[in-house]
Amino acid sequence: MTLDRYLRMFAGFFVLLSLALGHWVNTNWYYFTAFVGLNLLQSAFTNWCPMMTFLKKLGVRT
Repeated sequence: MTLDRYLRMFAGFFVLLSLALGHWVNTNWYYFTAFVGLNLLQSAFTNWCPMMTFLKKLGVRT
């Protein structure tokens, strides 16, 4: 898979996970959902997000 597909997969996973944790564990987890959403929004304009740095270091092809 490519970098973009991994990025979408991790973002979707983090959103679903934080929503579940916010519902069943503590509502403060919704802040993490907002953080992921804001990172996705800014990456639409800058074409960069923090997860891209980690994925590139792991050797994911672009």
